[in-house]
Amino acid sequence: MATKAMNFKLDESRIEDIKNVASVFHMTFTDVINEALDDYLPKMKGDPLYRLTVNIEDASEEESKEVLNAVESLSDEDLKISSKKRFSV
Repeated sequence: MATKAMNFKLDESRIEDIKNVASVFHMTFTDVINEALDDYLPKMKGDPLYRLTVNIEDASEEESKEVLNAVESLSDEDLKISSKKRFSV
């Protein structure tokens, strides 16, 4: 897998926390971040909002807002998955 360098900003206290954890577990700073993302991203991708909006890149801004408003108004009961079907075109 190809890797790229990226800059991002963190609070100094968070940087120190990551360095401390990395040191104790003999990991690199990058390893700590990658492991955290490995845990976090699947959870976020399982969120109904993500799953309902991930495939609408070609939607207009108005269509996107309409979908998001519909999703935000759903109750927890509405969001339960009763079945799942996948179609290939």
